Amino acid sequence: MHFKDFQPFSKVSALTLGGGGIGQVWGETTREESIKTVHAALEHGINHFDVAPMYGRGEAERVLGESLQGKQKDDLFFTTKCQLGTLPDDQVYDKLNASLSKSLENMGLEKVNLFLLHSQLIEDDCKLFQFDELRAKSTTTLSCFFNSVIPAFERLQQEGKIDHWGIGGLGQEEAIKQALAHDKPPSAVQCVVNLLNSAGAIGYVSENFDPNSVLSACQNHNIPILAIRAVQAGALTSSMDRKPHASGFDKRDFEDFELAKPFRNLANDWHVSPASLAHRYALSIQDVASVILGVKNRKELLECLEAESQGILSKVEIQQIENCIKEG
Repeated sequence: MHFKDFQPFSKVSALTLGGGGIGQVWGETTREESIKTVHAALEHGINHFDVAPMYGRGEAERVLGESLQGKQKDDLFFTTKCQLGTLPDDQVYDKLNASLSKSLENMGLEKVNLFLLHSQLIEDDCKLFQFDELRAKSTTTLSCFFNSVIPAFERLQQEGKIDHWGIGGLGQEEAIKQALAHDKPPSAVQCVVNLLNSAGAIGYVSENFDPNSVLSACQNHNIPILAIRAVQAGALTSSMDRKPHASGFDKRDFEDFELAKPFRNLANDWHVSPASLAHRYALSIQDVASVILGVKNRKELLECLEAESQGILSKVEIQQIENCIKEG
């Protein structure tokens, strides 16, 4: 396992075990298999674990807590999140603190190293591309963010409950860029990094959300980057491991799967799995500190570990991969 310098954590493993899979978001698994997956990650040198309350309604956090009972945690790093929405200023700290306190209880920790705003940032007058009540509640306006979220994060730091705070690189691009350029910037950002340049179903704020522009802004401001959606919700794997949601929420993910057919053909020509190649692509992007995995079992984890062990792709290989999508 390779490690990189990463300001919030000192040294972070190139792969991070995320909570989507072990929280049963990405297809069926069991509590037992999820725990074994955490143990396998530890055995292979993964030192960062990224979870959130909304991954299985706390299941990912509980799996992590059970997996770590009796284990040494001093050299491990933990990230969790809070989907805040936009609240009156005097309610923001209480919501963040209550969410964090429950997360710490679930994980059996006294603090987390990184606490992320899980809501998507928008300007105050932004109109959502895909509007509904649920999506509206998962966005945070810039005025709320600057006036109350940042001070609340700083208070949690002072109280010793978090070491650092960050944001997800999702939402309205202009709002995200303003947050990155602020005099109190985030310590880290989770950016969508995949060869489709797609956030799929979670890119619901802007019709043509451009993850690469957020990535470039982070690079320009020297803000540490954690990559998410390396396989774009399954679109860059051999097959989708779930059926489309009845609500149609994830329609764009299944559309991306169809767009990725030339990539699957290329992976087949190179005698590698699409998921392996997609992870290597994300690992090869400049300034990405760690790629967050959504694996739900040991088999998927081992495939990612094998991909990471092969090293980064050459510029020629990256160009071939990108061209196959453009020309497809």
